[in-house]
Amino acid sequence: MRNGSGACSLAAMLKLSVLDQSPVRQGVTPRDALFETIELARHVDALGYCRYWLAEHHSSPGLAGSAPEIMVARVASETSHIRIGSGGVMLSHYSALKVAEQFRMLEALYPGRIDLGIGRAPGSDQLTAIALQHGPGALGIEHFPNQISDLLGFLDNSLPADHPFARIRAMPMGETSPEVWLLGSSDQSSIFAAYFGCAFSFAHFINDEGGPEIMDAYRQRFQPTERLVKPEGSIGVFVVCADTEAEARHLAASRDLWRLRQRQGILAPFPPPEDALAYPCNPAELRLVEYHRQRQIVGGPEQVKQQLLALAEAYAVDEVVVLTICHDFAARTHSYALLAEAFGLDRPG
Repeated sequence: MRNGSGACSLAAMLKLSVLDQSPVRQGVTPRDALFETIELARHVDALGYCRYWLAEHHSSPGLAGSAPEIMVARVASETSHIRIGSGGVMLSHYSALKVAEQFRMLEALYPGRIDLGIGRAPGSDQLTAIALQHGPGALGIEHFPNQISDLLGFLDNSLPADHPFARIRAMPMGETSPEVWLLGSSDQSSIFAAYFGCAFSFAHFINDEGGPEIMDAYRQRFQPTERLVKPEGSIGVFVVCADTEAEARHLAASRDLWRLRQRQGILAPFPPPEDALAYPCNPAELRLVEYHRQRQIVGGPEQVKQQLLALAEAYAVDEVVVLTICHDFAARTHSYALLAEAFGLDRPG
């Protein structure tokens, strides 16, 4: 463990970023959720957060963010300092060339501010995944490494001379290129990130088993490239921060019930905490709720700060990508403000 001065040093250097799934709260529309995304992005831009990632989910009444490439463009136009990116594009659904062109376009419009995070999960149920990939040319997940290779080749104009698409140029060309991150909750994505010399973000909020070991393996296997000369890692963490621990736990109950319903095949918007706290969990459901709670950080500012520092130390990373969902949007924005204050983020001038 670090001594006191070491903990202070880590707190001073830790970067905070945001993952936004555009959650749909019970009682509001998906359109409202998208405009809340824009408002939250403006808010954290002014607070000094490092980057803002837009997630990709499909056919989900509780998550409105189905097209991160569109939301990245809108959010970038509404902010000034923060990096904006996908968290992430589910590359297995799409053409590598098309994704490269989308993010080259975004980089041309907002140079030096665009991240391309890519994932291999479907971001949906299997039927929706089939619909997204519909057609005789659809590729299986076994082709994912080749898609990564092609995507990087298109972005950097570095496809091998004998590649069948070597003559193709992803437009618009420019002097800069998006940062490329691989996102994942298993060792598979970390292996790909290390092999292709990309940054890697581990989704701790999805899976906390073996995470530090996976991140360490990524660093050990990393192969430097012109794009990235040394490994760069972050972790995605679900956080609810409020003025008191009791208030934070009250707010977090909404996601507890939403996740439980999701596991039961009940797809719906995020319920108010009063509904969640009134729900009569049976013993099996309560065990499931408690299992999911192990991967989240909920509490007051100092409590959350210390737990985030401990987690960042365990993973040996200097960036935490914070996912916060609760039914009260004002409480959600307040959570990010409390974190910014607790970590002393520098507000942009």
